[in-house]
Amino acid sequence: MTSNIEISSLFAKKSLAFTFLLAAASLAFAQQKTVITGEVSGAQGAKVPYASITFTNKENKINTDAALTDEQGKYTINLAPGNYSVSVEAIDFKKLNTSFVVTSNSAVKNFTILPEESTTNTKTQDIAGVVIVAAAPKPYRVELDKKIYDPSSDLISKGGNLQDVLSNVPSISVDTDGTVSMRGNTNIKFLINGKPSALLGIDDGADALKTIPADQIDHIEVITNPSSKYEASGTAGILNIILKKSKKLGFNGSVTGTLGYLPQTNLNTNLSWKKGAWTYFINGGGGYNKNKSQSTQTYQTLLNDSNLANDDLIKRNRDQNNSGDSNSYNVNTGFVVDLSPQASLNASVMFRTYKYNSDDTTNILENYFTKDGFGNTGSYDLTTVQNDSGERKNNSFQADLGYDQKIGDNGQNISISGSLQNNKGYNNTISSLRSVSTSNTVANQTIDNQIYSNSDSRTYLGKADYELPIGEKSKIEAGTRYDYTKNVYDNSVFQSVDNAPSTTITDFTGNTTYIEKIAAAYAQFKSKIGPVGYQLGTRVENTNINLGYKDPEMNNERVEKNKNYTGFFPSVFLSYDLGEKSQFLLNYSRRIQRPRSFFLVPFFSYDTRSSFQGNPDLNPTYENSFELGYSLSSKKLTFNPTLYYKKSQDEVNFVQVPKNENGITSIRTQPVNAGSDANYGLDLNGSYDPFKWFRLMGSVNLYGYNNTGSYQNFNFSGNGFSSRIRLTTTFKTDKNTSFQIQTFFRGAEKSVSNNRQSMYVINFGASKTILKGDGTLAFNIQDIFNTRARAFTTTGENFTQYNYNQYRPRQFSLSFTYRFKQGIKVDQPKKKTDVNNNYSGDEDQGPM
Repeated sequence: MTSNIEISSLFAKKSLAFTFLLAAASLAFAQQKTVITGEVSGAQGAKVPYASITFTNKENKINTDAALTDEQGKYTINLAPGNYSVSVEAIDFKKLNTSFVVTSNSAVKNFTILPEESTTNTKTQDIAGVVIVAAAPKPYRVELDKKIYDPSSDLISKGGNLQDVLSNVPSISVDTDGTVSMRGNTNIKFLINGKPSALLGIDDGADALKTIPADQIDHIEVITNPSSKYEASGTAGILNIILKKSKKLGFNGSVTGTLGYLPQTNLNTNLSWKKGAWTYFINGGGGYNKNKSQSTQTYQTLLNDSNLANDDLIKRNRDQNNSGDSNSYNVNTGFVVDLSPQASLNASVMFRTYKYNSDDTTNILENYFTKDGFGNTGSYDLTTVQNDSGERKNNSFQADLGYDQKIGDNGQNISISGSLQNNKGYNNTISSLRSVSTSNTVANQTIDNQIYSNSDSRTYLGKADYELPIGEKSKIEAGTRYDYTKNVYDNSVFQSVDNAPSTTITDFTGNTTYIEKIAAAYAQFKSKIGPVGYQLGTRVENTNINLGYKDPEMNNERVEKNKNYTGFFPSVFLSYDLGEKSQFLLNYSRRIQRPRSFFLVPFFSYDTRSSFQGNPDLNPTYENSFELGYSLSSKKLTFNPTLYYKKSQDEVNFVQVPKNENGITSIRTQPVNAGSDANYGLDLNGSYDPFKWFRLMGSVNLYGYNNTGSYQNFNFSGNGFSSRIRLTTTFKTDKNTSFQIQTFFRGAEKSVSNNRQSMYVINFGASKTILKGDGTLAFNIQDIFNTRARAFTTTGENFTQYNYNQYRPRQFSLSFTYRFKQGIKVDQPKKKTDVNNNYSGDEDQGPM
């Protein structure tokens, strides 16, 4: 144990030292830049203050930079020699696009821009609390190692939550129970602002996604094949949710209120204030939601009478109706301060609280086999009514601190950040069962269960990233990271039969401590030769996991299990430019999926008819992933088809085994390492704007699968073909009114043990801009025809079980958003922005 800790500590220290050694040695690579000065004027010669000028290097975007004119309309910027596309933008003026060649000699470059009529026929500077109305952004764009989705034009998720937004993200689908998958794989690593987050909880799943309001999301990064710069966890890929953090000057904000049915009320706000070197922000809100769901389960034995024993279950029909209501509140607040033109500091804290109360009623009809000592056979019925009353609570806290330091003028950057996170969950259920038997030998029975499941998670994270541009077209990136996570699970089940004193069910009672330490380091190099770009990198991660629990099969003695493994995770990215608007992309990466902590807990969830039990012996799953894609981006069309192939080993599958306990047959589910999975397919995403008032956005995943493996007598093998198709149509009847229709189809999937049926969903949304652009009314209907449900059949060694689940029925909502004081003019800092910072969607967070 001690040696493992020392190895991890030494690995982390050496990785960090390596990163800073690179930083110290990098000054020798600084590139000489040219000073460019000038001014921006209007058509009549008047100088234009606070105009934004972006210089985009046509050959290497590493050398792209931007400047802002001062109060006299003047600017100064340092640029590497090369050919640049230049765009100049200012309030009340038309955008200017031009070209400029930078040589090794200093130069003066002036720009003249033309005035543009305001939609209110009033000059912007004469309006108090100006609203800047920008052109509708493209909802989807492709970069070298990720896709970026902007939900601002998604009408169906207005007034909703993160789960609703993800339902329209390219390459992503959300199942009826809220499970998120990427190209059919649910092993996704979720990040918020580039970091794992306590906001997403430990085991909250869909509940956590529902607590993040849609209007607090700026954009989502879909990373299907992450490079070595990102953590290796998640065989499906990474979803990075970037929360809003306004960069506008002055005080800005918006407030969104939502009413809906099933009863739903939400109020959320996004506020920011930027003055001088300081930017403050706060996003927060809360809401109440009512939920209803239903499920049906039919069990049938495959054994004939000669193979059945006395009291074996022949058939079971189980119908369940659930109702519940939730209250959630969250706040995210912090600041960014420019300590100097080269250094900035950022800090933020997040809080989240969630509470869900549920009342469930389940009707169970069972038929049992009887056999006496003389060989006489028969059957009897057992009718049970089960009433459950439960409460789930979750409280989360997260504090982040980061520091960015630019070195010189050639784009060198060091970013250091740390995070402290805590998440506490409480789950208490009282379950009452009343059973009536038709047998003279089986008595009627009353069972009362008290089920408690509590968890406490603490995470400490530290990381450092370094970037070193070399020449005009190359860059070295390196970094190190250390994660420490401790989860404590307390589970207990107390049962009373026929009003007798309660006893403990030892198989589902115990305390488990899970400690995970991950030390990582990466390095990668990217460059470009003519139209060919390449990025080569590798990442090494050492994982140490300690699991401690009381084993009921060993007289509740404390058992300690330790796992220590080191993996190397290379990545290769190649691109070939066919022009400014299109390119081919070829990439490879190796990934790991560590078992979820609660998959290892020997006692986790309990029900008299079904239960989940963890497996402390689970090992990680490794995967090799290949992609070949094409990207086309023009004014009207974004088109991105990708061929992919993924092959995993030691895949985690789930075994379902009937257990007869106290005369009642239950299905116990347990995860096991069994076999390998191969997935291949075509992932086609794009958007098309044939007219200014009409947009089509589509996501098509056509994929095949070939799964092999078995565990004991449970077979996971199977192969076939399936599909997931989503089409979103948006059109405007006038400049202020939009409508949206979204259709989604998920094809059937089949293996030897599981057969899942197909499903389709149709959603509708509409919005109206009012109050001269300050307000927006939005209305949407989720699942118009009430078809969003999951139906599947599981076949075991001697049984078959059909399941139908509808977790959320048809819903509709009406929301109103009010925006205020956007674009108000205050003292403008005289600084430029550096595109070579460690950017991952916002100005202070880098990818992990």
